[in-house]
Amino acid sequence: MESRAYLKQVRISPRKVKIVLDLIRGKDAALAAGILKNTNKIACESLSKLLKSAVANAEHNFQMNTDKLYVSECFVTPGMLKNQKRMMPRAKGSADTIIKRTSHVTIALKERE
Repeated sequence: MESRAYLKQVRISPRKVKIVLDLIRGKDAALAAGILKNTNKIACESLSKLLKSAVANAEHNFQMNTDKLYVSECFVTPGMLKNQKRMMPRAKGSADTIIKRTSHVTIALKERE
């Protein structure tokens, strides 16, 4: 049995989120929550909320034991880029495009046997 939680259109680059997800992949849910609490990255706040949501889904929807849960799968995919382009003035009247990237994050929890 597997419990999943999704976080869509987060205004953080997928590259920055992937660094934090690599820290918690395969860890127990309680240990992963502690890692997220003590890591100094901007993505940790949203990911800790997502992890709490996944634990609550596992407990409420699938009646899993929260002490045996671990992060079986976590990944990030790029979100929509269409509306998030900005221009930055450069020298000689030209401009550069700044792309404000978004992310879709998925966390899956399983129960250890």
